[in-house]
Amino acid sequence: MAIRVVRAAAGAVRRACGPCSPSLGPRLLRLPPMAGNVEAPAPVGARPERDPKARGGWRGGARIWEETEQQAKKLRSASDAEQHRKLPKRKIVLLMGYSGKGYHGMQRNVGSSQFKTIEDDLVSALVRSGCIPENHGEDMRKMSFQRCARTDKGVSAAGQVVSLKVWLIDDILEKINGHLPPHIRILGLKRVTGGFNSKNKCDARTYLYMLPTFAFAHKDHDVQDESYRLSADTLRRVNALLACYKGTHNFHNFTSQKGPREASARRYILDMFCEEPFVREGMEFAVIKVKGQSFMTHQIRKMVGLVVAVIKGYAPESLLERSWGEAKVDVPKAPGLGLVLERVHFDKYNQRFGNDGLHEPLDWTQEEAGVAAFKEQHIYPTIISTERQERSMARWLGTLPVHDFDATAHAAAGLGAKAPSPLGDSD
Repeated sequence: MAIRVVRAAAGAVRRACGPCSPSLGPRLLRLPPMAGNVEAPAPVGARPERDPKARGGWRGGARIWEETEQQAKKLRSASDAEQHRKLPKRKIVLLMGYSGKGYHGMQRNVGSSQFKTIEDDLVSALVRSGCIPENHGEDMRKMSFQRCARTDKGVSAAGQVVSLKVWLIDDILEKINGHLPPHIRILGLKRVTGGFNSKNKCDARTYLYMLPTFAFAHKDHDVQDESYRLSADTLRRVNALLACYKGTHNFHNFTSQKGPREASARRYILDMFCEEPFVREGMEFAVIKVKGQSFMTHQIRKMVGLVVAVIKGYAPESLLERSWGEAKVDVPKAPGLGLVLERVHFDKYNQRFGNDGLHEPLDWTQEEAGVAAFKEQHIYPTIISTERQERSMARWLGTLPVHDFDATAHAAAGLGAKAPSPLGDSD
């Protein structure tokens, strides 16, 4: 009797609550339908029909998730942009060192990826380190970018200075250098005035030209290989010729596409001399230093080339002075491998702003040790190893007999016209 009562009670509970699911447990108690909302009970075992609007619920949920994720990305991007806007954007200068081997000069060729330049790697590092927005990398004018000197293909630098506006992020030098190859380094950073332009504010530039001393071996009297050693007498003669360049002269013969009467062909040289030679890896080298207000394309290489031609006995000493006249002179161009931009000078800027209590003088005395180390580690070894492997100076010296220096002398004396050089002077 009691068992029948319990079974009847259990049946009533099942009818009210529905069957029990082992996985989900007992279903919730069904509430009685409210008035006006009575639905016919579904047959036992039949699946409840879903609302058509609910059938696409998963896809709709995915769309909602995607829209939410996009909104989150926009918020994160806006947050990053807001964070950058809060960072101070200031005009600075960067002191750069680089080995120019394998690069087609300093200046970036926007829209051309065929020829890689130093600025291509620099701008990429600035963007990746978070110093400038990506669109500034595409249009360098937006960051007021200016280089002090536009070095040619293969030319290196130990003291290049560029000016630009950046976000002053923490550890800025370390972050920029972290995205640069080891043969390109940012060696220093200084704040400058808002209107500073590294090219226009530069008073003078100092270059060095490193060459093997056998370039000064006389073609008739001396050995023409790396066993040659520069004598004190020859060094004095070299310096006497280099000193002739000091002062203001018309250097139209030392570049291309400049006429003898163009005012821009006149350049002022403050100093030029050759230092004592030194031996590296069994080969003797010497360094020629030249300081001038500004230089034209290939001017220094031709200044060195003409002195070498005179010392070796291919050209007369009088050709040096005649090259500043209006007559066309065949001036040989020394290889670009040994040319290095060593230092740029801002004397007038330092006099006006260097001691105003707000700005630092641009003298880089604290960075001199780093500059010297970079030259010893990346510039000098590259020049030495490349000269040994490619013999650029030796091959160039072999072209000197082709130049017709006698025809130039005859033309200057009014005895004839200069025959065109088989090598040509144009770029």
